[in-house]
Amino acid sequence: MGSTESTVVVTGGTSGIGLAAAKIFLSKGFNCVVVGRSRARFEATDLVGRAEFIAADVRKVEDCERIISAAVKIFGGVNVLVNSAGIYREGAITSTDEKTFDEIFSTNAKGTFFMARAAVDELRKTHGAIVNVASDAGLRGNYFCAAYSASKGAVVALTRSLALELASLQVRVNCVAPGDVLTPLTLKQLKDSGERVEDLAKLYPLGRIGTAEEVAEAIYFLSTASFITGAILSVDGGLTC
Repeated sequence: MGSTESTVVVTGGTSGIGLAAAKIFLSKGFNCVVVGRSRARFEATDLVGRAEFIAADVRKVEDCERIISAAVKIFGGVNVLVNSAGIYREGAITSTDEKTFDEIFSTNAKGTFFMARAAVDELRKTHGAIVNVASDAGLRGNYFCAAYSASKGAVVALTRSLALELASLQVRVNCVAPGDVLTPLTLKQLKDSGERVEDLAKLYPLGRIGTAEEVAEAIYFLSTASFITGAILSVDGGLTC
């Protein structure tokens, strides 16, 4: 992998971790297909002219299948799938309605499942890899985000199950479990809650929160580590030690 013949598909690739992942794969010589719901958001990045964009919603099974079909049509195959599309919603269980629950699970768990399903036939041809994006909340839970934590816990379990199921096809499946990451979304959440980055950083043994680029480096590593499958790699500055 890493040659001009290698192709990565990155969902949620127009911002945050997904955007950083797309950039690192491009820097390593991969062809890159970026998936997002907003073309305008893609065109606001510096990926224009460097990556192909597919407007799609991973909550829809037909869109997941269309994404992979389009990637194959454009580049001839798929070597790596990065499932980075995800949403975060806070709220006590008593204030989480069915619509919010379904939105969280449809994006974080269902989208990851059906993107993987759509990609399997192509990845078995290339002996490729899937890297999912979970969360520290999916490993140990967190306050007032039970639905989100459960959805990311599902991603962790899905990763381990698929690693076993697809091993005979020489398709590896791993995931990263980031802690808080310094992205525009995190900054907005802190502003809305009245918290400061400095206060959040005190929770981390390394004394700071991570960057999208640091998570992207872990994603790239897992995509190319040929004897690692079923790994859940915490990228959280020691938070879950």
